[in-house]
Amino acid sequence: MTTDPRSFFILYALENAVRHQNIPKAGSVLGALLGAHPEFRTKAKELTGILAEVLAEVEALSPEEREARLREEAPEMLAKKEKKEKKTGLAPLDDVPEGGVVVRFAPNPSGPLHLGHARAAYLNDYYVREYGGRYVIRIEDTDPKRIEPENYGLLMEDLEWLGLKNTEYFYQSDRLDIYYEYGRKLIEMGGAYLCTCDSETFRELKNSKKPCPCRDRAVEENITLWEQMLAGEFAEGTIAVRVKTEIDHPDPAMRDFAIFRIVASPPHPRVEARVYPMMNFSVTVDDHLLGMTHVIRGKDHIANAKRQRYIYEYFGWTEPAFFHYGRMSVGDVVLSTSAMKAGIAEGTYSGWDDIHLGTLKAIARRGIQAEAVRKAMVLIGMGQTDITFSWENLFSANKELVDPVAHRYFFVPDPVTCTIAGAKPATAIIPKHPNDASAGVRELSFEQKVCVARSDLEGVTMVRLKDLFNVTVGKSEDGRFTLTYAGDSLDEVRAAKGRIIQWLPDEETIPCTLLRPDGDMKGVCEPAVALEENGVIQFERIGFARVDAVDKKHGVTAYFAHR
Repeated sequence: MTTDPRSFFILYALENAVRHQNIPKAGSVLGALLGAHPEFRTKAKELTGILAEVLAEVEALSPEEREARLREEAPEMLAKKEKKEKKTGLAPLDDVPEGGVVVRFAPNPSGPLHLGHARAAYLNDYYVREYGGRYVIRIEDTDPKRIEPENYGLLMEDLEWLGLKNTEYFYQSDRLDIYYEYGRKLIEMGGAYLCTCDSETFRELKNSKKPCPCRDRAVEENITLWEQMLAGEFAEGTIAVRVKTEIDHPDPAMRDFAIFRIVASPPHPRVEARVYPMMNFSVTVDDHLLGMTHVIRGKDHIANAKRQRYIYEYFGWTEPAFFHYGRMSVGDVVLSTSAMKAGIAEGTYSGWDDIHLGTLKAIARRGIQAEAVRKAMVLIGMGQTDITFSWENLFSANKELVDPVAHRYFFVPDPVTCTIAGAKPATAIIPKHPNDASAGVRELSFEQKVCVARSDLEGVTMVRLKDLFNVTVGKSEDGRFTLTYAGDSLDEVRAAKGRIIQWLPDEETIPCTLLRPDGDMKGVCEPAVALEENGVIQFERIGFARVDAVDKKHGVTAYFAHR
């Protein structure tokens, strides 16, 4: 194959002109050439004159002549590569109303959201996007013992990051009067009663399939106790409202379960109250009043669906369609809120966004896009079989999003500084993105010394400094590496089974720490990385990372995403 850059320029200029039906642009053509043929990168400045001649030659051709010449000389460059997208999606829903679905996601402000929450959020979101309708975000905050005020803010940040569609927000703590109203109605119709047994006594009766002595109280007496309960005349743990079910039900958990209780402390951060509904009651009332058509949630709620059916039947309400998906494990990544909180307090984790955690904040800090999480969750689907979350599917989805836009840079871990004997000063002109000439180029100017990774020089006799030239590798008597210029031929490096390695001019580096789940990596990177703060980049031959912070003392701190 010819190594004449002019012949390559002709082909790339023709392709650019035909593909975009315009006069070929110098930057795009040069970027395409350097991206496909890195051996020319050290000669980029010399190519400017040749490129100008080629562009003038191609510009002089008519559109028909350009296409005919490209078809003759490189038909493979003319063919349009249509990327076939893998068809993904969830099974269609039955009984969708004309106005679309009404679904809900109901997080609890006990901490930030994690990957398990994202599955519920995005499965429901999928059907709102598919059919239209309403998406109710219901903050389930009727257990003061599980709430800390700052968690509301953490939760709202995560919900905003998820980017859910057609959302309406409700706080259950704002709806206590509604729950009290329907609690009273259920008592009045004889479907619930006030129980003053202590918890141990009731448990023994329930497990023996014996009715609680409170069960036969008259409605009037129950209403009196209910009003006293609301008025604060009972202490925590001394009274509860129970729904009447079959006392001999095969499942003890179904027998006269509680629907209201007293929580005296801690105080609720949003409302003044002592009487709070249990989840199965508040959820049923809300799902009916807010018009849920379909409820999609984990199969750990199957038993709750059975409890809630009693309440639907008492009030004569129609149940929504229930779907329960299987459990999703995520390997060794911590999802337990209490475990995360304890680890943060002990200093094991740096915060809710520590790279070892499975919170959405940790995922986002690594540069994983919300859309990638969405795609991964839809791919998992909502079957009832228990599954293990695939990090590879998430990383693959994220790579599709960031690869087209992430600028490329060099990162040299555990660097050693070497003088290259016999080498003349040179400048490597490297595209910031191999497939996007509009991203521009970066220049690395070699004078005498380079920084390279110690491990890249071990066990080889020749390496190629990527986008620069080849060097032979030796060691001096005192054990230091010695590098000697060895020409520009890629074939010689391949024949010597040498590596193509990253490098940096000794004078042009800044400290860089790459935080990874399996251990931090310290080294140096290109100064231009400091301009990418909060952006996702790719450290060539290492992987994608999000530039988290830049300061004078520590240089760049980046979070590793994936390869």
